[in-house]
Amino acid sequence: MKWSFKIATISGIGIYVHATFVLILIWVGFGSISRGGNTADALADIVFVLALLGCVVLHELGHALMAKRYGIKTRDITLLPIGGLARLEKMPDKPMQELAVALAGPAVNVVIAAVIYVGLGVAGLGAPMTAETMIDGLFLQRLFVVNIFLVLFNMLPAFPMDGGRALRAILAARMGQLRATRIAASVGQGMALLFGFVGLFSNPFLVFIALFVWMGATSEYGLAQTEAFLADVPVRQAMVTEFHALSPKQSLGDVVRMTLAGPQADFPVVEVDEVIGILTQGELLKGLAEQGPDSLVSHAMHTEFETASPSEDLEAAFRRLQLCQCRTLPVLERGQLVGLLTRDNIMAYLSIQSVMAAQHHGPGRGPELVKPVF
Repeated sequence: MKWSFKIATISGIGIYVHATFVLILIWVGFGSISRGGNTADALADIVFVLALLGCVVLHELGHALMAKRYGIKTRDITLLPIGGLARLEKMPDKPMQELAVALAGPAVNVVIAAVIYVGLGVAGLGAPMTAETMIDGLFLQRLFVVNIFLVLFNMLPAFPMDGGRALRAILAARMGQLRATRIAASVGQGMALLFGFVGLFSNPFLVFIALFVWMGATSEYGLAQTEAFLADVPVRQAMVTEFHALSPKQSLGDVVRMTLAGPQADFPVVEVDEVIGILTQGELLKGLAEQGPDSLVSHAMHTEFETASPSEDLEAAFRRLQLCQCRTLPVLERGQLVGLLTRDNIMAYLSIQSVMAAQHHGPGRGPELVKPVF
């Protein structure tokens, strides 16, 4: 994610903090002093926010490590002012596995709160859950209350938050994934409206959360629609079969002329019938700016790329396109280049299939039109 910097790597997962989080620390420190506190009070409040940051990291690691049990990798964890975000390669296909992944995060906060509660009990201190505790309570008392709040808040059925994902998983065990996602997304959007309404009259921060939940629910349902349409469809039905391939010895000037003459933006680079690289439009522009039009394709292309097979499931290839954050996958059959799978072509395929399906079923009776999510 842009404007994020790496602070650690845990179990092979990169932990990032968004730059705007620094503003939160400044705001907390300034707020402490403006209330009459001194530098020590400001530092204590900042340390508390950092401790809260640690709890959020552990929460997201709970999701990530549970997903790892099911063979699903986590790309990274990013800490934002509104919370943490663990970017999994995908959610588990089995509802009970998704339920376990969704509940793993809040379960970590339950464990943290339980450990703090026992520690406070051993020390002869209580852990009252009152508003005053968050202001005047001891450090561990405040941290206990925050973790309980994180559990309760995250378990609200506001898809795509943890509670909403748990709801989707429970529903998916009884009905199809798409229908379960539609119901969970509708509940999430209802919760977003509630957050927004309450936020207008109390805490403006709830308005930001409402926007996040609304957009997240809409995006998740769009993604579920897309994957439902792509399931059991071979790549060959959507791949581009008329395209240009480059030689590594061609000049970037040649590629400019080919780009302007047609719609192709990314080009596979082939040598002795083997794909050895991809030249994207961004790399073409960078090469032109740094080395000029006489520079060779081999100097500008990248050699690490994903591929697809014409017989594989289009849904799987679509997920790879998302994960690699690229626009084009070479399609290889027995090592030979037979086509290209592009984001634009998938979008066109989805639009055409949606319209055809709606026409086949008649007005109001067919499947909903898919809004491709990329």
